[in-house]
Amino acid sequence: MKTTKKKREFDKKFYIKWMVIAMTAIWAAIAAVWLSMHNWDTEESMKALARAFTEQLAESGQQAPAEEEPAVKEEQAAAEKNDQPEKQAEEQPKEETPAPAPKDATVYPEIDQLPAEPTIVNGILLANKQHPLPASYAPGENAKARAAFDSMAQAAAKDGLQLVAFSTYRGFDRQKQLYEGYVAKDGQAAADRYSARPGFSEHQTGLAFDIGEAGQEQHWASSSFGDTAGGKWVKENAHNYGFILRYPQGKEQITGYMHESWHFRYVGKEVATAIYNQNITLEEYLGI
Repeated sequence: MKTTKKKREFDKKFYIKWMVIAMTAIWAAIAAVWLSMHNWDTEESMKALARAFTEQLAESGQQAPAEEEPAVKEEQAAAEKNDQPEKQAEEQPKEETPAPAPKDATVYPEIDQLPAEPTIVNGILLANKQHPLPASYAPGENAKARAAFDSMAQAAAKDGLQLVAFSTYRGFDRQKQLYEGYVAKDGQAAADRYSARPGFSEHQTGLAFDIGEAGQEQHWASSSFGDTAGGKWVKENAHNYGFILRYPQGKEQITGYMHESWHFRYVGKEVATAIYNQNITLEEYLGI
């Protein structure tokens, strides 16, 4: 009995041993064949084995985990593709609205009556063809402006020049009389270039001073005043006393009037100096 049992156990172990050896030999042979099919390249052989495994899973209806990433990428690509038109639309430059053409300050507005109150911008009284004064506005000559002119005349006298303010404040009625006379003489179109209609004159503010030089009356209210010693002195020094050359040359479309070398306007030293240094007009300084 014992001999037979031991023999069976020996035979069983012998069988298992040779089965393991046989299976090992078979797998070794298969591996050798697989390697030989891929030129004995171990890395390439492993990639081919992985592909074969993936194809087998696909045929059996299973999805390999490695295939999820391309699917996700495809969905992301599709989403990005759908978003592209919106991004492109956002990146397109917006059409800009053309800037409005600059206004022509030489043109009077079409109004039926003058305003009830004068126009004041940043503390500065304004009178031009777009901003008329009430017919009843009658402040008289401004005292500060007169004092400033007197100081300027004294300074000019030290340089041998005798300045004269030959026309300052003019009321509504006086301006009406002058304007109608100019229209009768030169026609309305010509008169509107050098004379204000009643209610639109800066002289009605009491801050405008027409300046000339004593003994040089032929140059009063004339462009030639700007070429005289007195005219040049006032142009270069008026801002130090609070005056500006109100109607500079080449600025008619902004101020509304042709160049007047004799017409100065009191605005105070600070504003006058800023306008002089920037070589601009009162309208440009006020941004209107």
